[in-house]
Amino acid sequence: MSVAEFLLWAVLAFFFWKKKLQKRFPAMGSYLGLRVVSTPALLVVLWVSTQPWGSGYYAVYFFAFYANYIASAILLFFVCFEVFRSALSAFSGLQRFGIVIFRWAAVVSAIVSLSTTVVTHHGIPAIPDIAFSLMRSVSIMELSLLAFLCLAMNALQLPVRDLAFGISLGFGVMATNDLIVAALIKYNSSLTEPFQYFYEGVILAALGVWIAYATLPEPARKPIVLAASSTIYRWNEIASALGHKGTNIAVPVAANSFFLSDVEKVVDKVLTRNLRENESSS
Repeated sequence: MSVAEFLLWAVLAFFFWKKKLQKRFPAMGSYLGLRVVSTPALLVVLWVSTQPWGSGYYAVYFFAFYANYIASAILLFFVCFEVFRSALSAFSGLQRFGIVIFRWAAVVSAIVSLSTTVVTHHGIPAIPDIAFSLMRSVSIMELSLLAFLCLAMNALQLPVRDLAFGISLGFGVMATNDLIVAALIKYNSSLTEPFQYFYEGVILAALGVWIAYATLPEPARKPIVLAASSTIYRWNEIASALGHKGTNIAVPVAANSFFLSDVEKVVDKVLTRNLRENESSS
């Protein structure tokens, strides 16, 4: 099953690069390249370390495995960032405002994970804990991203066959798989236990879904047409106004008014003025 997983990673990488999807998702392309190179290398080193004459190679496998694991966690964060940005590409205001929140959430999650891990262990024994904590934080981020896309697909007019959703779906399935196995695994678990086969089977299924997304033609995203009274259009204008660095406008704020309500009023006034100017010019 490990050999089959490597072959599926190679097939996925082939179609991904053949269709030049790495230009749209460069972090995903780097992640695929890392998996294609590291998977056979780690399998070879692991096999050598199990031989009577290769016991000294276990240390090489240990450091190589966790270096690859930490690099994968870092790349997965950037993949989530790319998927989030692609899903909100039609809403520049929400995209810019959401990216700021996304970055701060990732930084806080990483700090909390590392701070609670480093205090518990020191030296080389802390490496696995740091790696697992980072991957756990990224897994939670992947699940949160998938939940967000599922809840906001209609509002964002994001088709199910969009590659951004496909990438998020695959990583969400893998993250759920990792969290379940982490809860079931024991300290001295064997690689031949039943849940290990289930774990590997879920990974193979997720890779099959990705290959389908990479090979099938992706529907072109049409220009989004929204009513001026729609909620997402209003929030996109509010986010654009919050991030605007142009001319400063003095806005009187009542003592008991809510900040976002005042921003909505300002946006409504600007939109009304623009409509009047367009009508007068035409």
